[in-house]
Amino acid sequence: MVFGMGPMELAVILLVVLVIFGPKNLPKLGSALGKTVKNVREGMEEGSVDSEPAPEPSDDPVQQ
Repeated sequence: MVFGMGPMELAVILLVVLVIFGPKNLPKLGSALGKTVKNVREGMEEGSVDSEPAPEPSDDPVQQ
C-alpha cells in the first residue's frame, strides 16, 4: 500500500490523470514534478545549513 491506498485506488487515479493530461503530456508532467521535488530538497538542505549558528569571535587576546 502506498499512502494507505490499494492498487485499485492508484489505478483509478492514474486513469484520471491520463484522461486529463493525455498520453503526450505525461512525460513533461513527470519531468516537471521531478525537477520540483529536486529543487525543494535542495532548498531544504540549504536552509538547514544556513540555520546553523556561526561561531562568535572571541575578545580574548590570548587566542589571537
